[in-house]
Amino acid sequence: MELKEYFENTKGTGVLSTADSQGNVDCAIYARPHVMQDGNIALIMRHRLSRQNLQSNPRAAYMFIEQGPGYKGKRFFLTKTGEEQDQEKIQSMSRRSSHADQDLNPEPRSLVYFRIEKELPLVGSGE
Repeated sequence: MELKEYFENTKGTGVLSTADSQGNVDCAIYARPHVMQDGNIALIMRHRLSRQNLQSNPRAAYMFIEQGPGYKGKRFFLTKTGEEQDQEKIQSMSRRSSHADQDLNPEPRSLVYFRIEKELPLVGSGE
């Protein structure tokens, strides 16, 4: 199954881990990433600690835990490659496309792009 199809059809929980330039680590719950045509992924990020960490350290890890019994999913080691603040594009990509959500929580959001450096299964080394 290709990555785009995997994230479109698999339910679960995502966790993004980042660290600042001093090595202070953070992790946060994130939605499934958007898989772009070039194979990179993108996350819609509010302007909070995870995004702030990426300003000084472009490396991150994303873990996706599939819904259901057992421990199934994927781990990705990422490098930030770009970012944009086009709110129309972000709104069109948002899976929760309700304008009410934005009205209730008007924080700025960015579309942050990542290159996948390495992919592993949720559990084990993948070898």
